[in-house]
Amino acid sequence: MAAEKSTIDALGQFHLDTALGPIGQLVNFTNSNVMMVVAALLVFALIHYGMRARALVPSRLQSMAEMGYEFIYNMCIDQIGEEGVRFFPFIFALFFFILAGNLLGLFPYFFTFTSHIAVTGALAILVIVLVTVVGLRIHGLHFFSYFFPEGAPVALAPLIVPIEVISYLSRPVSLSIRLFANMTAGHVMLEVLASFMLMMAAGLGVLGVAAALGPLAINVVLIGFELLVATLQAYVFALLTCIYLHDAVHLH
Repeated sequence: MAAEKSTIDALGQFHLDTALGPIGQLVNFTNSNVMMVVAALLVFALIHYGMRARALVPSRLQSMAEMGYEFIYNMCIDQIGEEGVRFFPFIFALFFFILAGNLLGLFPYFFTFTSHIAVTGALAILVIVLVTVVGLRIHGLHFFSYFFPEGAPVALAPLIVPIEVISYLSRPVSLSIRLFANMTAGHVMLEVLASFMLMMAAGLGVLGVAAALGPLAINVVLIGFELLVATLQAYVFALLTCIYLHDAVHLH
């Protein structure tokens, strides 16, 4: 019995549970879906209530909304070009949806939906499908010249084309795994150190409480690191999406 109590279940935090009772069971609505809805509502609330006043001297909420808007807008223009204005709403929604999901998962009893490969994979597939559709719509069949760089020897086509196709198809894989792996690894480390701290404090008395201060200090540092990683991973996902859209718009 004591052995069971001392077990660290670092992966239990990623378990999917049905939400909303019988309705959730009927439509397979889980705690992950709940957090997605919460993340979307928080982003909508930030923009709606932040920009509703439209004050000349902005409040803190309005400043946050304006800074977020300007940051993503500039990123779209810098990475894609003037055509980036067309894709700004998508990039904006993508960045803040991922960011909200990453940050919400740091709160106790909340669920990090970006720690599931199914979610990050779906977002990555959405990105690559959009990029492909944009490329085909702008360039037509000429879009496929992307897989054979201009000026390359025709004799090397059997080698270059498969490599370029594999590279193109690996984009959603790298996008999804990068986000999923970073969020999962960070939360596992937090869980392990927190459990280790509690086990030491409970099992070794006063000496254990003193020894537990080490894992506690590391956890505090890790929380700050996780805040950085949560923001950075959302930024990287949005930035790479912009780069892929630039390739689709301008080809080579």
